[in-house]
Amino acid sequence: MLGSQSAVLLGSTAALAESRVALVIGQSSYRAVAPLPNPVNDAKAMAQMLGDAGFEVQSATDLSQNDLRGRIAAFAATVSAKGPDTVALVFYAGHGLQIDGENYLVPVDIDPKREADIPLQAVRLNDILNTLTSVPSKSRIILLDACRNNPFPAISKTTGRGLAQIDVKFGTPGTLLSFSTSPGAEAEDGKDGNSPYTTALLKAGREPGLSIEDAFKRVRLSVNQATEGRQTPWESSSLVNDFRFFGGDAGAKPAVTRKTVDQWRKELQGKPVQDANNLIVSDGSVEAYEAFVGLYAEPPLGPQAKDWLDRHYKMVAWNNAVITNTAPSYRDFLAKYPDSDLTSTAQKLEERTLNKPVPVAAGGTAGATNVALAAPTCPCGAPPAAAPASKKAEKSEPAKKRADKPSQRRSREIVEEEIVIRRAPPPVYYEPAPRVYYGGGGYGGYGGGNYGGRGRY
Repeated sequence: MLGSQSAVLLGSTAALAESRVALVIGQSSYRAVAPLPNPVNDAKAMAQMLGDAGFEVQSATDLSQNDLRGRIAAFAATVSAKGPDTVALVFYAGHGLQIDGENYLVPVDIDPKREADIPLQAVRLNDILNTLTSVPSKSRIILLDACRNNPFPAISKTTGRGLAQIDVKFGTPGTLLSFSTSPGAEAEDGKDGNSPYTTALLKAGREPGLSIEDAFKRVRLSVNQATEGRQTPWESSSLVNDFRFFGGDAGAKPAVTRKTVDQWRKELQGKPVQDANNLIVSDGSVEAYEAFVGLYAEPPLGPQAKDWLDRHYKMVAWNNAVITNTAPSYRDFLAKYPDSDLTSTAQKLEERTLNKPVPVAAGGTAGATNVALAAPTCPCGAPPAAAPASKKAEKSEPAKKRADKPSQRRSREIVEEEIVIRRAPPPVYYEPAPRVYYGGGGYGGYGGGNYGGRGRY
């Protein structure tokens, strides 16, 4: 009891130093597919912890698309009213999907029959990020226990697994985004009332004085161990202020020094494989995994680390292809990963970009790449053809004489009336919704995320 009271006191002390508001959402009762047992439990437990940590909590469960959008808008209004010295936190538990390289949170009333239904029926993650970053605030923390399996049979075989990578360090500073598992992987719902991710977060978050970076180090290791390596959480961060759930605000976030692959190799050399694995999972950086894979090949930990690394490189390549959004970018991805879960999507997007018209600059002409746009042009825009000799002679006759030839005049009128201008219809193509990307896919930082990562490659 004393420990609980101390935790509340610490959380209250932090709340005095800054405004803290949280939106907590649990999506369990999906209507078109089997319900998820744990998200509502996860949301309830997180709301309790965040309330103890000094957050003003708005809770909601089983939201439709309209309700989910409305809650996000209302939450942004709350953050705006609280002022720029506010920590805004969103926790979401439920289904999440990636379609065409975009991440979506899934309302309970969704019932897609094709991939194109998802943008119409779900809520785009980038829209949520844009809404939150449009409101001045001290920090934005988005925690997504949302990479569960794709339950919709009509699209489950063609969409990519898990969520697509997104890097917030290239967006507005002051944001942390956490996935319950690494991009391109699926998270488990859990068997004991809460998901592995939420269970670990509830424990690490309540540690007094623990920075959010150190909290997520513990979360990564705990989830990895609980799932026997099947699931490892991932974060991307552009936080500039230190944050602790309990224990107060320590001011500016301390600089993080990243180790090189060689430095990690020296640190791991000679350690028992389990100890070395724990170190790299906690750190979560690409450099740590590269060093481990080079030193430890024995199963199960060696192959697990290599799978994580291969998936990371694939998802970074996919992110770069989607951001570039050209036929060559998708062809490059397909050349590197011809048989991945993203193959059909990459092929579709490559074809879509080939059908996209290329605008012609004013006063200029289209180049060779515009051959697909060639079409019959309007005759009225072309220079007039040379008149036949007989018509030239007719034009030289006096007006009165021409008027005496009604049969010729009528014949000419008929010809003019029968001119039909035919234009080829404009190409029909699908243009994705405008994207605001928070990064181009970088090397990892902590958790494959990007605390001081090196950016695109």
